[in-house]
Amino acid sequence: MSAADLAGRVVVVTGAGGALGGLVCEQLARRGAAVELCDRTAPLAEEAAGRVAGVGGDATATVVDLLDADATARWGVDVVARRGRVDGLVHLVGGWRGGAPLAQADLADWDLLQQLLVRTLQTTSQAFHAALTASDDARLVIVSAKEAHRPTQKNASYAAAKAAAEAWVQAIAHSWKDVPTAAAVTLVVTGLVTPQMRADRPDAAFTNLTDIDEVARAVTGLWDRPASDLNGARLWLTPEPSRT
Repeated sequence: MSAADLAGRVVVVTGAGGALGGLVCEQLARRGAAVELCDRTAPLAEEAAGRVAGVGGDATATVVDLLDADATARWGVDVVARRGRVDGLVHLVGGWRGGAPLAQADLADWDLLQQLLVRTLQTTSQAFHAALTASDDARLVIVSAKEAHRPTQKNASYAAAKAAAEAWVQAIAHSWKDVPTAAAVTLVVTGLVTPQMRADRPDAAFTNLTDIDEVARAVTGLWDRPASDLNGARLWLTPEPSRT
């Protein structure tokens, strides 16, 4: 497909200020998509928008509290009013807590993680669901973790939150079971490695971690396959040979 095969598409990216989010925004722009992005602070959002501008792309950066359902809904209305359409939602809001055995785990970790990993997905998917359903080629995608499928006692809250997010995506997929032009997809990794991590630790192997450029390619590549082949799919990007 051509480098501009997403021309005319509008893709929303949340959590855009992270290393993965900025790269996804840039790669979407390289393929011609207009990017509506948000993060929790202006500097993070503007940094991602700067990456899009650096490749000659079109981006609008917005600061949104995704835990505020009304504010998120207003953002969705604004995006559709300005752009006229939404063809993708790439939800990259993340967070991690863990490390303690189950009996000693701080349940405040669950309170935080269900807000970051689940509630933000709920508010954004509700805000953009109608526009995505109306698109002629829509994708919604999250990045999940192996722990959702293989939880251990030291990451119970994280695993449970990731599993809940995956369940929400499956529910979205079910809402599109009769919509052949829309797909809700989960990408599964063990963990992510960034160029900065490799630069900081040049001798580290980062075994079983997935480079963020592979994840970004997987995100943009979702439009290379028919939505009907992808809806409800869990695509594993971990190099581990044993997968569920």
